[in-house]
Amino acid sequence: MRVEHRKLIRDLIPQIIEAGGHRPVTRVLGEDDYHGALLAKLVEEAAEVRDATAGGLPGELADVVEVITALLPALGLTWDDLFALADRKRTERGGFTERIYLEYVDHTP
Repeated sequence: MRVEHRKLIRDLIPQIIEAGGHRPVTRVLGEDDYHGALLAKLVEEAAEVRDATAGGLPGELADVVEVITALLPALGLTWDDLFALADRKRTERGGFTERIYLEYVDHTP
């Protein structure tokens, strides 16, 4: 039986699959495909964070961090660059500490 996945996986997953008695079929992505696969993986991991139980949340957040760690060099950025950008955006637009939830905006004149 063949199970299709067609997604970016962690580097050791093929060996783990083989140790389980199965045969993974993989390929190495070029730069453009890798970038797109990382973005798709980030969305996948974000959905898993959203759906995680309280106990599973830290592990899912760690997966998001791992994807971002791989994505940064592909974008020519470092963690310092990313945190500097986050600090700048926080200064300009605020953070999320006040728990403000926008219900709607009334555009009636």
